[in-house]
Amino acid sequence: MALFGAAIAPMPALAADKVRITGFSDVPFGVVSVTTDQTLSQSICAYSSASTGGYWVSAQGSGSGGAFTLDSGAAQLPYDVYWADSSGQTGGRQLTAGSTATGFTSAISQQFCNSGPPTSASLTIVLRASVLTGAIAGSYSGTLEITLGPE
Repeated sequence: MALFGAAIAPMPALAADKVRITGFSDVPFGVVSVTTDQTLSQSICAYSSASTGGYWVSAQGSGSGGAFTLDSGAAQLPYDVYWADSSGQTGGRQLTAGSTATGFTSAISQQFCNSGPPTSASLTIVLRASVLTGAIAGSYSGTLEITLGPE
């Protein structure tokens, strides 16, 4: 199941400020247990050239109105999205579809994370057991678009 896309969009900031995100990969949950929350995280490179290293994050899913949902064609499963501004995390600040979360900081000094730490942020996707217990068997997929901007 493919859950990740990435976009970079400008927000009001200095004209020279830039952000870059790299290192995303698909999130393959595979066959899931319906008795416990299913959580998958990945560490990525989030870079901001702002003097403080500050950036904002916005996310939008492929569900109706940008909702975070996976679709099988016969049913939909909502999922939760979390962002942390440090790598190796399995949680963070919960994102709301279409809303901007501000106040994140990157300590990365090189936009491709090829000098110093290779990652600087974590993205976590959670399928809740409370949703999975009522799910219809099938193959589900969806797309998640992440947008960053400098602060």
